[in-house]
Amino acid sequence: MNKKQIVTSLLVLSMMNNACNTGQKEKEKETTAATEADIKLITLDPGHFHAALVQKSMIPGIDSVVHVYAPDGPELKEQLRFIDQYNTRTEAPTHWQEDVYKGPDFLEKMVQEKKGNVVVMAGNNHRKTEYIQQAVAAGMNVLADKPMAISPEGFAMLQKTFEDAKAKKVLLYDIMTERSEITNTLQGELSRIHDVFGELQPGTEKEPGVVMESVHNFYKYVSGKALTRPAWFFDPAQQGDAIVDVGTHLVDLVQWECFPAVVLDYKKDIQLQGARHWPTPITLSQFRTITGLDSFPDFLQPFTKDTVLNVHANGEARYTLKGVHVKVTALWQYAGPEGSGDTHYSMLRGTNSNLVIRQGKDEKFEPTLYVEAVGKTKAADLEKNLQAALKQLESKYPGLSLEKSKQGFKIVIPAKYKVGHEAHFAQVLQRYMEYLKGGSLPDWEVPGMIAKYYTTTKALEMSIKQKG
Repeated sequence: MNKKQIVTSLLVLSMMNNACNTGQKEKEKETTAATEADIKLITLDPGHFHAALVQKSMIPGIDSVVHVYAPDGPELKEQLRFIDQYNTRTEAPTHWQEDVYKGPDFLEKMVQEKKGNVVVMAGNNHRKTEYIQQAVAAGMNVLADKPMAISPEGFAMLQKTFEDAKAKKVLLYDIMTERSEITNTLQGELSRIHDVFGELQPGTEKEPGVVMESVHNFYKYVSGKALTRPAWFFDPAQQGDAIVDVGTHLVDLVQWECFPAVVLDYKKDIQLQGARHWPTPITLSQFRTITGLDSFPDFLQPFTKDTVLNVHANGEARYTLKGVHVKVTALWQYAGPEGSGDTHYSMLRGTNSNLVIRQGKDEKFEPTLYVEAVGKTKAADLEKNLQAALKQLESKYPGLSLEKSKQGFKIVIPAKYKVGHEAHFAQVLQRYMEYLKGGSLPDWEVPGMIAKYYTTTKALEMSIKQKG
């Protein structure tokens, strides 16, 4: 071998060695990042697709290994199918590793092993409050899908669990995705700009100061695929009546938008005036499409007549919150019109204007925020004040603009803010992570959650008594 060949060989060996060292360093870096992750997730008994949506994106600071404790069955398989779908998609694939324990003692095993520090819960609500209590008692943080309680008895247990969480210095928090929806956010922002909104009107029981209504669909698409729901989703004892289920979001938005950062006392600030619930009929054919089952299971027989299942799917609550009359209504239907999905309506009545979110056919089923002049407010003055308000909000929400409409004025929102319901779960998780890093929730959050679940469970109790 001549001198030139020797030099060339040495250069090649050097490059190979550097490449190996670089590769080794990258592997060590990845391993260190995983082992040093602040948050290690546990998924407990996932039975709702919301459990999977928490993992739709990778978030720095969260270990890629997720420990799953659940009974074996179709719900666990559906959870793992979602995760596999996220891991194998072409665009921005995730790289979760699901470490699964399946067995009848899954709850006891989770508490015993404590392989993570944040327990995510989204599934059958019959035992969810118990799950929360057990996890907190074991000293684990909990991020729970709504609802955290579906009965007055569950509410009492939840209250005690919040006390235990404080003593254990762990954070118990529910997944309120609707706070991240941009029209809800801006409705709250504009309600705090006096020249635009004025003061929140207390209203009356017949014409409340705040009205919120949501319509949800049993048949829907999630992550691009038709959703299969478990049969228990239609059982009020396992899923909960509409007012304690979806109604949780509505009650939360009322508190969050109308009384931001206010420490509520449910014993003084809330007075229930009335509540009612009524069914949505689902045919056996529709039930088969949604669940994949050919017949109604025995636990649904009390709600069936011939080939129709009457689902406890609709509920309304009327109450006052710090003197403001509120009406919230949660509705379910088999499926929405073509091109639609779940929809939301919200009105805050002010002395200068009403702030209204509509999501109907005229809005192409997109949530849209309108500002309507009321009383002595002139349209020209409202437009001027709205333009000034949008400039005021520019630093937080750049790109907002105004457009005249038959309802008054429409807030034109750039597409970058319209990320969709599924993306809101990552936003909630990031918010929760900040609280974990800080070691506490804002001082108004726990009293707000207690007030919220008091309202929903008390409304359910009232609706049952009034029907009886």
